[in-house]
Amino acid sequence: MRRNYIREADRALDGAYEEPMSLAEYVDAAFESPSIASHASKYLLDAIESMGTRTVIEEGEERERYRFFDDPHNDGEHAILGNTAVLNGFVDDLRTIAAERGKGEKIIWFDGPTATGKSELKRCLINGLREYSKTPAGRRYTVEWNVANASDTRGLSYGDEGIDDEDDWYESPVQVHPFAVFPPAVRRRLLADLNDTLDGHIPVATNVGLDPFCREAYSYLEEQYRRDGKSDLFSAITDPKHLRVKNYVVDVGRGIGVLHSEDDGTPKERLVGSWMPGMLRELDSRGRKNPQAFSYDGVLSQGNCLLTIVEDATQHSDLLQKLLNVPDEHHVKLDKGIGMDIDTQLVIISNPDLDVELDKFADRNGRDPLKALKRRLDRHEFRYLTNLSLETELIRRELTNETPVWEAEAYEELRERIRAPLRLDVRDGHGTVRDRELAPHALEAAALYSVVTRLDAEDVPPGLNLVDKAILFDRGYLQEGDERRDVDEFDFSHDGDGTHGVPVTYTRDIIADLLHGDRDRHHPELPVELVIMPDDVLDAMVEELADAPVFSRAEATEYEGRLASVKSYVFEQQETDVLDALLAEKGVEEETVAEYVEHVYAWAGDEQLESEHGPVDPDPLLMKLFETEHLGRFGPGAYVGNEPTEPVKEFRREKVITALNRYAWESRDEEFSVSNVDFSEIPVIKEVLETYDWNDVSRLFEDLDPRQWNDPPANTETAAVKEKTIAHMTTRGYSEASAELTSRKVMREVGYKWD
Repeated sequence: MRRNYIREADRALDGAYEEPMSLAEYVDAAFESPSIASHASKYLLDAIESMGTRTVIEEGEERERYRFFDDPHNDGEHAILGNTAVLNGFVDDLRTIAAERGKGEKIIWFDGPTATGKSELKRCLINGLREYSKTPAGRRYTVEWNVANASDTRGLSYGDEGIDDEDDWYESPVQVHPFAVFPPAVRRRLLADLNDTLDGHIPVATNVGLDPFCREAYSYLEEQYRRDGKSDLFSAITDPKHLRVKNYVVDVGRGIGVLHSEDDGTPKERLVGSWMPGMLRELDSRGRKNPQAFSYDGVLSQGNCLLTIVEDATQHSDLLQKLLNVPDEHHVKLDKGIGMDIDTQLVIISNPDLDVELDKFADRNGRDPLKALKRRLDRHEFRYLTNLSLETELIRRELTNETPVWEAEAYEELRERIRAPLRLDVRDGHGTVRDRELAPHALEAAALYSVVTRLDAEDVPPGLNLVDKAILFDRGYLQEGDERRDVDEFDFSHDGDGTHGVPVTYTRDIIADLLHGDRDRHHPELPVELVIMPDDVLDAMVEELADAPVFSRAEATEYEGRLASVKSYVFEQQETDVLDALLAEKGVEEETVAEYVEHVYAWAGDEQLESEHGPVDPDPLLMKLFETEHLGRFGPGAYVGNEPTEPVKEFRREKVITALNRYAWESRDEEFSVSNVDFSEIPVIKEVLETYDWNDVSRLFEDLDPRQWNDPPANTETAAVKEKTIAHMTTRGYSEASAELTSRKVMREVGYKWD
């Protein structure tokens, strides 16, 4: 049965709408839920904090990330991947501004190269604020006026008079805050009493007056009732028949102002709006310009009471100086005689070319006319992603319609997503739709190479390379055998990381071109020509560097030189996949692992083990066989008979016992006992057990010949092993075609050194 989309749409709209209320009812509601009265910076902060945080690892460091920037209400479509430290700095600034502890005069500036997520930030802010305003805690309110039942209504409208009561209501064109209706002294007392209920939270600081349109209505009603000798003048002006408070859903034009790069007009028109000559002639101006004849379509007017974004600020650099006093004075002018209070959080977005514009008078030193502007700008620099998992996710998003943000309890989950293949239906020039496969590790290769081009090579420690640095940044540690090195053992400056390199748009376009062309390879049964291998992607990325206008010659040469280490790493991953498939039946039973660890633990403590026949000594032969046969760690020469030599003893004490004690401590709870430990999950045991090499293969398959792998003779061990290997690889994300190509490549390399 089909879903009732019309009914769902009705519910969505109904959920965001409230019946208008009186001013008194709004005040009561604000005391019940103070967040609905928040000023601009506090409301933006509340919206961001409302969605909570999650823990991520970026540049090897564990950070708390606000889920707001994952665009959760929009299923992650405009999530900002990475740059968590930058976004956290932005939130810290908002907290300072909202609490009026400083930075109130600042204009928040997001700067950075193209394709670093700045445009996604704009969309994410719009989406998040829109959806937050639909929640009870995030409701946003303004006022609307009706003077039709006063003695003279001429002049209060946007056009022709309506024919029924609802047409006589006119909303504030700049979504003015309802508290603005109160006289300043009363408003200050109201805010003080409201903030007394907040228990130390950031106070509400809404202290702006009515906009000119609303002030015209207020003044007109005040004049009428004053002439009539009305007592309780404020009550008469704000009577529900004249004034009501209504909620609105935040969106572009209603609480969010966005100035696009292509917008034009005079500075005044772009900032606040323009006069409409026809309306000026039609409306009674009473000897002056009537503010109801103003368009209020400028970016500050649209963003009043919440957020103003200047996109591509370099195109509007002439406006930046005009904005200098807006953040701290909260005031702009429609013309010489009419001004308007503004409560908005200013954000500007630019590419690095704004730096050039701002520094064009820098050689004048103290006489630089842009010095005041530069002092007002609070810069937050977006950079290219330097996390392998994030870049893989981003490339995948660029090629597909997948939008959910990757979250994982453990890095192993991310690892599977990084290595995963991608299959896409691609229509060729003849209109035929074909299934194209990006083989396992192809997206990983593209992402790793992209990240490696972005990393600063100056701070790489001896013995490591840029790939090692990339892995450190992504998971926080390096693991080689049973040796683990955490990122905090290294001193990375991060000064140059992410400031340059291959943008994701370049990588996306390279892969898109590969998807529309067949590879020059053939197989009698498998569509290998439709498979894009990791090397195909890497080779294409390097070949296009010299011709891509986005890179200088020096950059192209530098990036080309970083390819070899990436290819080596990717081959290691492919080799591991093939080895895992070859030795899929080699696994060790958990009982065998547990038995070994228990005997080692007893050996180290000079203790006995309980058995069905009573206490027994740890078995030296059992431990020796496990270490030589299963772990492959030592040969027979490391023992005197069955007794271990010093290297074996050190291994048992330092790698097994220490790891067990650490794991037991980290995994403990009230009911913990050593018997509950899954010994195969101890990092050192797990790593050693899962690390196979070609000696294991040659020992188990004596008649295997890698040089026959491409076309093994029938009824040979090579043919039988290959069949099982391909079958196992298809359970790990490979198609038969990509498994064939990957195993061929690995076996070709192994064949050179097999003998």
